[in-house]
Amino acid sequence: MYIELLVLVVLLLTANTIITIVVVLVHVVAVVGLVVDVVVIIFVVFIVVVLVVVMVVVVVVVVVVVVVKVVVVVVVVVVVVVVVVVVVVHVVVIVCCKISASFPPLNSSCVCPLD
Repeated sequence: MYIELLVLVVLLLTANTIITIVVVLVHVVAVVGLVVDVVVIIFVVFIVVVLVVVMVVVVVVVVVVVVVKVVVVVVVVVVVVVVVVVVVVHVVVIVCCKISASFPPLNSSCVCPLD
């Protein structure tokens, strides 16, 4: 039982760490083409903080509900879905910012929150 819990926690931490690194890299690569300012830095830091908080919450929840395996599975699925949605949304936002920065005529169809 405890080995299963340990494996689950390790897998979640690993997955979230990889996702965090990917998100940061996507932002850094995208920012190269944009003006690096305080807003962009805050944006990246915010995403990393959110993902770290998600990791901590997942570990705490998994430890608390380890007795009920079904709840653990549901929690894992929900967290994975939330993290994936966050990543996708931010990649789309960054791509939009890149497009609006490179092709001004497309500004009307792609609003960049970093502007």
